[in-house]
Amino acid sequence: MNLVLGTDPLEGANLAISILDNFKNSNCLTIATTHYQELKNYALITNGFENASVEFDISTLSPTYKLLVGIPGKSNAFDISRKLGLKEEIIKNAQSLLTKDEINVEELLKSIYNDKSKIENMKEKIQNDLNDVSLLKISLLSDNEQLRKQEKDIINNAKIQARNILLEAKEDATFIIKEMSNISTNKNLDNQRNILNKKIKDIKLEDSKQYIHNSLTVNDIKLGLDVFITTLNQNGTIISNISRSNEVQVQIGSMKMNINIKHLSRIDKPNVIKKDINSSYTSISKTRTAKTEINVIGYNIEEAIFVVDKFLDDCSLAKIQNARIVHGKGTGKLKNGIHQFLKKHPHIKNYRMGVFGEGEMGVTIVELN
Repeated sequence: MNLVLGTDPLEGANLAISILDNFKNSNCLTIATTHYQELKNYALITNGFENASVEFDISTLSPTYKLLVGIPGKSNAFDISRKLGLKEEIIKNAQSLLTKDEINVEELLKSIYNDKSKIENMKEKIQNDLNDVSLLKISLLSDNEQLRKQEKDIINNAKIQARNILLEAKEDATFIIKEMSNISTNKNLDNQRNILNKKIKDIKLEDSKQYIHNSLTVNDIKLGLDVFITTLNQNGTIISNISRSNEVQVQIGSMKMNINIKHLSRIDKPNVIKKDINSSYTSISKTRTAKTEINVIGYNIEEAIFVVDKFLDDCSLAKIQNARIVHGKGTGKLKNGIHQFLKKHPHIKNYRMGVFGEGEMGVTIVELN
């Protein structure tokens, strides 16, 4: 805003101030550009006005297009003239013609301008650093989630392998028992009984040494303490102090895992359990009165499969041909998990959903071999 060409610049500046005041009093949003120093000074001391400028790189004689709100633009006439090759004595003579007040105001504006420019550059750097930190945080969270998934997969695979070993052992025992039912001579019966006894001794479905496990408290936690991990059915050693989330790092063989102390128990002393081979025959005789229905509503898939597997073994030994598994309707997740298990079960000849009067979608009817 440089008004009234050919008129005294001071009069033009005052006229510009009056026009801007009129816009302000009329509640008009106004953007004005100017070289008048008087307008810059007026905006510094008057409410309702705000100075702003676009940063200028004196080294390249080009604007950076970075808006600096709050400070007026500084005059670059002498610096630009020096860059363009104007004699230094002419520039110094021009500077000497400035009044003391003009020099002080110009130096003040330059100082404000430089400080504001530095602050803006620092803000930009800080923002970039914050962006880098955010990306790093996202990356760490992703890595942590991946580790938790791997840990979960390892645990699930270990449980599946253990269950498969158990199923294979039960299949061997069931096969021998069925063979014994078809034996007609005492000699063959003794031979098969000896084979069964040997297999039962060879199949270690559980450790002969059971430990008494007592729950841990925060005060019990200490480095080097041997513990039992209830979720993994494994022993381990504490190798870290407790965290705010009540977790400690536990060494399990060559693997280290963070585990909540609610899943840890103290190992006090071994208790040797004596196994009686006759107990196997006792359990076999009990299956002769096995039930034809089992209810697993409220179980998770893993728990339900273990219970159903034992139920089917009992039914097979008792020569039950048809049985009911009550799993409820719910989301269908439990039903689907049981059906996947039944597809590969050696005792199952066929299975179907219940019909009206049998429990419909909440019950699965199985036919055994």
